[in-house]
Amino acid sequence: MSFDAWTIFALFWALFVTTPGPNAVNCMSNGMTHGFRRSLWGVLAILTQASLFLALSALGVTALITAAPDVFRWVQLAGAFVLVALGIRAWRTARDPVKPQAGAGSIYGRAFLIATFNAKSLAGYIAAFSQFVQPDVPILSQMTVIVPTALTLTALSYTGYTALGAGLGKLAMGAILNFWVRRGLALCFIGYGIALGAYAPGGRT
Repeated sequence: MSFDAWTIFALFWALFVTTPGPNAVNCMSNGMTHGFRRSLWGVLAILTQASLFLALSALGVTALITAAPDVFRWVQLAGAFVLVALGIRAWRTARDPVKPQAGAGSIYGRAFLIATFNAKSLAGYIAAFSQFVQPDVPILSQMTVIVPTALTLTALSYTGYTALGAGLGKLAMGAILNFWVRRGLALCFIGYGIALGAYAPGGRT
């Protein structure tokens, strides 16, 4: 991969991972609820999912999923269900006291689930591999450039969102403001889920 091609890819990926989406909302919510250090388990989960999707993209699996509209639609609908369910749960528990003692496994598992069923992720990997991978160049040599770049930018972005959430949590916000911020994040999950379901192939009316 030439330097110019790498620069274009890096800019694309930076835009991809910094555009607010379910992962960003979850990182902010984790930071507010669990603090910065504990919430890094959520960032690790996103990096795990990113590594898995990069590997699958290199093997052509994501392209096969896209080529099968029914499979892709069910993936999107499953993601929509997960996001709406998480949003409803967050809305209902917004008044509950914060539980910073949540286990690392719980934070990791939730973040991995959100990242995996996030259609924005799949679309991003497909776009990256369709636009930036050169078919006449060995895939392994290209992955040695793409993977470190993608994972570094992903880590920086979602660590930043986590820090932002942790900063909000440390502002000692009053109970009323804290309640409405948490409900606002819950609405983001529900909104993303509804939009994902509505725009799934075959889901438009």
